[in-house]
Amino acid sequence: MFILTKIADLVQIAPDDFRKQSHVAIEDNINSKYANKVVQKIGLCICLWDILWTSEGLIGQGDGLVNINVEFRVVVFRPFKGEVIAARIADQSAEGINLATDFFDDIFIPWTELPEGSEFEPSETLWVWKEEDQVMYFDDNEMVRFKVLTEEWHDQTPSKPVEAADGAEEAPAPTNTKPPYRITGSMSGPGLGCCLWWE
Repeated sequence: MFILTKIADLVQIAPDDFRKQSHVAIEDNINSKYANKVVQKIGLCICLWDILWTSEGLIGQGDGLVNINVEFRVVVFRPFKGEVIAARIADQSAEGINLATDFFDDIFIPWTELPEGSEFEPSETLWVWKEEDQVMYFDDNEMVRFKVLTEEWHDQTPSKPVEAADGAEEAPAPTNTKPPYRITGSMSGPGLGCCLWWE
């Protein structure tokens, strides 16, 4: 679920940070740039683990920033396919169930990946698993186990405003409503689903 990933990047230290020791200023800049942010094809960066190498600092002309090439490792949340993870039910709809951990909210279980015999109750807005004479509920905030199936990456680069015809106002740029990183999982398997069912 958590891995160490090596990254090489340019760190710029502002004159305000010159009073700090150089390694502290570098660590602070890396954490402010990466901590709690999704990096495409890497995952959700949690924090800096260690610094492997730094170059000599070069002062940029005109801005006073010190530019340093740095190789470092960060702790990353990126579960592998087939990994079983525990999370809480955040909300439910006819399309499926949204899950969240303490630090990551974009986990989705489509209705096709729920246990066979699951039905959506629109009046209660929750899913129910019916097996023979038993009825078990997927209650909100309940801890569940799920298996990771796929991961999706969505580019968050802002798009340009749409050019309008002569005389008309420029239309605003379309907003990207998809999360930068999303995990799709399955609860259709032995030991998966609500943890209370298996105790």
